[in-house]
Amino acid sequence: MTNSISWYEIPTSNIDRAVTFYETIMSISLIPMDMSNLKMRVFPVDDMMSGVTGVLVYSEDGFHKPSSTDGPLIYLNANSTMPTILEKVESAGGKIIVPRTQISPEHGYMAIIIDSEGNRIAFHSID
Repeated sequence: MTNSISWYEIPTSNIDRAVTFYETIMSISLIPMDMSNLKMRVFPVDDMMSGVTGVLVYSEDGFHKPSSTDGPLIYLNANSTMPTILEKVESAGGKIIVPRTQISPEHGYMAIIIDSEGNRIAFHSID
């Protein structure tokens, strides 16, 4: 097993607003991938077949529900861009609930936000 995570889905109640939020704070372009009753936008990776990635997802049946308190906590890779990402969170419609905090010298830093949809999402960076 190369990675312990193979895929993740971040629920949205408004996919366009969520796309704007993540593209703004992470300076990326999400890739559309819609299926029947799901609207999805994929986080870019260098190699879709061997890299770990996931999507913002909106389901018309309400199966995916944003939450700031329930469910697993996903850590997105912030590499060396965490300070820049965190500077953009509030102006993009989110809220920082745990600022950039050192985990340990060998494990780097983490931060937790509430995104534009009300999801609790974390970021990790080695530096």
